[in-house]
Amino acid sequence: MFVHAVFFWLKADLTPQQLSTFREGLISLTTITTVRNAHIGVPAATNRPIIERSYSYALSVQFDDERGHDYYQQVDIHERFRQACSSFWSKVVIYDSISA
Repeated sequence: MFVHAVFFWLKADLTPQQLSTFREGLISLTTITTVRNAHIGVPAATNRPIIERSYSYALSVQFDDERGHDYYQQVDIHERFRQACSSFWSKVVIYDSISA
C-alpha cells in the first residue's frame, strides 16, 4: 500500500466561492481511478502539545502501489486541481509512505 497524505494551510482571506472551489477540487482528486481509499478532513478537536493542528485541510489517499500514485500525480484531474487551487494555500506539506 502507498499512502499520500497532504496538509494544506489555506490563506485567511479566501472567499466562500474560493473555499467551495477548493473543497470540490479535493473531492475530484478522490475520483481518480487508482485511488483505493480517501479521506478529506480538518483538524480534530484533540489538543495535546504533540498534535499539529495549524493546518486547514488534510487529504489522505491510498493506492495499491507507487505506480498508482504516479498515475494520480499525472492525470488531468490532478493538474486541474493544482491550476485551479494552488493560489488558495500559503503552505502545503506532503508525506508519502509505504507499508513496512
